[in-house]
Amino acid sequence: MSGRLEFGVLGPLTVAAGGRRITVGGARQRTILALLLLSAGRIVSVNTMVEAVWQGEPPATARTQVAICIAALRKTFKAEGFGDSLISTVHPGYQLNPAGHRVDLLECIDLVRAAEELAAQRCPGRAAETYEQALRLWRGPVLTGVTGRRVEEESDRLEEWRLVIHDEAIVLQLALGNHQELIGQLTRLVREHPLRERTRHSLMLAQYRAGRRAEAAETFREGRRILIEELGIEPGPGLQELHDAVLRDDPTLTLAVEALAQEVPAPAPAAVAEIQVTPSDLPPNVPAFTGRAEEIARLDGLLGERTESQPPAIGFITGVAGVGKTGLAVHWAHRAAGRFPDGRLFVDLCGHDEVNEPTAAADVLSRFLRSLGVPSEQIPVALEERISLYRSMLAERRVLVVLDNVRSVAQIRPLLPGNGQCCVVVTSRDPMEQLILRYGAVRVQLGVLPRAEAIELLARIVPAERIAADPGQSARLSELCDRLPLALRIAAARLASKPHWTVRHLVGRLADERRRLDELSQGEAQVRAGFALSYRYLASEAARLYRRLALLPVPDFTTWVGAALLDCDLFEAERLMEHLVDVQLLEVVGSDVTGQLRYRFQNLLRLFGRERAQQEESEAELVAARDRAFRGWLTLAEQAHRRESGGDYAILHGSTARYPVDPGLLDDLLACPLDWYEAERLCLVAVIEQAARLGLDELAWDLTGSVLVLFDIRNYLEDWQFCCERALAAAQEAGNRRGAAFMLTELGGTRLRTVRLDEAATYLGTALELFEQVGEEHGRALTLRHIAVMERLRGDLGAAGERLREAAEIFQRVGDASSQAHALGYLAQNALDLDEVDEAVRLGLAAVRVARGTGESRCAAQSLYRLARAYAIQGSLSAAEGAFLEVERIVRAKGDLLGAAYSLLGLGETRAGLGRAGEAEGDLLAALEIVRRIDSPLAEGRVQLALGQLQRRLGRIEAARRHLCQARELFARIDSPPSRQRVEQALAELEPARPAADRPVGA
Repeated sequence: MSGRLEFGVLGPLTVAAGGRRITVGGARQRTILALLLLSAGRIVSVNTMVEAVWQGEPPATARTQVAICIAALRKTFKAEGFGDSLISTVHPGYQLNPAGHRVDLLECIDLVRAAEELAAQRCPGRAAETYEQALRLWRGPVLTGVTGRRVEEESDRLEEWRLVIHDEAIVLQLALGNHQELIGQLTRLVREHPLRERTRHSLMLAQYRAGRRAEAAETFREGRRILIEELGIEPGPGLQELHDAVLRDDPTLTLAVEALAQEVPAPAPAAVAEIQVTPSDLPPNVPAFTGRAEEIARLDGLLGERTESQPPAIGFITGVAGVGKTGLAVHWAHRAAGRFPDGRLFVDLCGHDEVNEPTAAADVLSRFLRSLGVPSEQIPVALEERISLYRSMLAERRVLVVLDNVRSVAQIRPLLPGNGQCCVVVTSRDPMEQLILRYGAVRVQLGVLPRAEAIELLARIVPAERIAADPGQSARLSELCDRLPLALRIAAARLASKPHWTVRHLVGRLADERRRLDELSQGEAQVRAGFALSYRYLASEAARLYRRLALLPVPDFTTWVGAALLDCDLFEAERLMEHLVDVQLLEVVGSDVTGQLRYRFQNLLRLFGRERAQQEESEAELVAARDRAFRGWLTLAEQAHRRESGGDYAILHGSTARYPVDPGLLDDLLACPLDWYEAERLCLVAVIEQAARLGLDELAWDLTGSVLVLFDIRNYLEDWQFCCERALAAAQEAGNRRGAAFMLTELGGTRLRTVRLDEAATYLGTALELFEQVGEEHGRALTLRHIAVMERLRGDLGAAGERLREAAEIFQRVGDASSQAHALGYLAQNALDLDEVDEAVRLGLAAVRVARGTGESRCAAQSLYRLARAYAIQGSLSAAEGAFLEVERIVRAKGDLLGAAYSLLGLGETRAGLGRAGEAEGDLLAALEIVRRIDSPLAEGRVQLALGQLQRRLGRIEAARRHLCQARELFARIDSPPSRQRVEQALAELEPARPAADRPVGA
């Protein structure tokens, strides 16, 4: 057995023992090992591993396969003499224990920390050498050859860290006077990373100190040009000021070398009377601080070497109330305290305080000056004199200033040092753009914690075994707290103080939305109070919009929704919504497929907004606002249906008045109707559910009908059924027979899609009776068409034909071209089943002629599909192939998976008939891949049947039997005797195999 294992992460993934390479086989094993090494000593959850290996599309056996990979890794290491303790099973995943082994990443981290400490102790030579040792550990791009989004993101982060190490080392080398030797290295780095201003700054300084003043100026001009062309921004203040200093031959550019190049010896012990106390006003570090690695890294970027003449480095931490801004600032300040030997100042400016008014700058300056050693009697009275004395006291000193809970830039402008070697950290809920524009502050936007870190925070406050005992409820608890650190700490404190409570018990208390804020607003720390402080500063219209948005049940929304709620124009709504984003009461999700920005609430903020709405507005006002938004969705959905279907076809409408939407906005949103439907799908489902629950039965069933085109094309069967059931219940409760009949018809359609014919018959029979009772001719025809499809699937072609002919006449009479074409297409299919091929072609041509009037709609594709099948049976195989190709083009453009599968099925059968077996097999396998992603046993069975028939023609009897048996299993799950008969006949023909038939495969 070798003494230890050596793991390499900083380059290609390697494992070695005693200098001998160990092979880790399989891409999945390597990905999982990489994750364990990147988090060595910490738990990596199984969910994280599944996501990294399968990138969002895991198989059902994913967790089992992860366990198999872990077992294989353990076996590999055990064979080298290292037992199971190297990789431990620790809920909710696994942990690699690095003790006693070498991981180059951990070694690099230790070296960098040592270098930072040496630099803080004014030992630049030793610090620079230690940085170089760390850089020599890199063997190339991190984890080369290991795939997966998670690994690639971590690789990018470590590459950025490597560049930071380079920058730190170079600053020290410059301080040591090694500018001449650095120019080549810096030139290469700037060429590789032209937008990296810190590296360019170092190159300019090295060039200037080497007597190459013109080259330094050109380096600046080149960087400015690149920044403007690629990002549209000017260089930062650091580069600007260095450029100005170069042009005027500022003597500090060379003096800095002599001052910094000297190693500073440790100070000798001073007599008690000579000790000068440095201020250290920081509050205690945050207990159980968790996560925020990326944000800490951004703040660490403030610690680079800066000159006296530069502005101070400023970090600006912003985020919603309770997200942990102060906690991060205090934690980082303690972490970085060693870099500021001359003092650490801290003040809470009460910018968002329930009791105190924002603290005045004059009062803060008085306190800071006393901390810096100025006797009270010597502190000036005038504000300007205090500012001057404060900045003079900070000159030539390295001091960290933490300004917490800031209201505005004006409040802190007098508190900013004039010394570039000082650093300032500001926390605020407000955007404070001037802090970024005027002072070059680095913005650190805090969001909620990732799920794993949220649960980890709970486990650091509550005994970890209580959290681990019920991982599902612990995850649920973190979500009920919005993964907001303040809410998580309050919840954890309640659990810790009540050891007899289980996590499940607290989850039950928080699950009731009416009580959740009460549960999280007890004692001194209150979530509700934090939100109230942000809310109280809102202008009246912004507050009204916030309240009304909170009433909507939707997951997110776009600007037009705000305009409907306030009954104002889009520009005003956008202004107010952006203001709510600025003050952290809303967050931006991003742009949807229509190009619209989408906004959303955190759940706790939504609950707070509902509370304010109920307390500050009348019921009538709130109902009217909600009604406008709901009717806006109805208007847009109706228009989307018309544009997608080529007209107001295959649908009934209720009596709900439409909310007027600007025609220009309609054109923008509905340029591609299916894109709008997709962007709004979850919102539409939520609105239908709430409308039904509120008794708005006409709106609920009308909106459901207007969204059916999306559910049908994109195969959203669960949404289709859910919305129809909710709207049906509301219609039945209201005694609305017409609306109930339409929803029953569509529920019958969902059962037809999954070939559950008995259930379909029940729904459709009741719908037909209701339509006849209310005299609704159009609705009756829609139901007859579904009944005809059901009867055809049962094999009753005569009854199906009668229903279809009656429905087609009604559709023609009421002007529903799309439904008329469907009925004619089904009649063509009926004729094929009756071996009336020429009649099928005639009816198919008639269907296509009617359907083409609707544009390139799904109706046109379905009519073409049935005509193509008729051509194939007729023997016009080239015409069939052309029609199937046109069908495929239309349905693929619409993202219609089921339509794409059927078009490929038709192409495969047709090309088999043309003797192009290779192309046919490719088409059918592509169709099989699609149908396996959707829930359609009928479609999958037909594809398996066609593949079996093709394999039989090719003489591959066992492959044919395998496909046909799978088709038989699929058809056994549905109520379609003709389908089962076809597959049984095909299986019977395998023994003995017969010669190929003259007709196309699957005809």
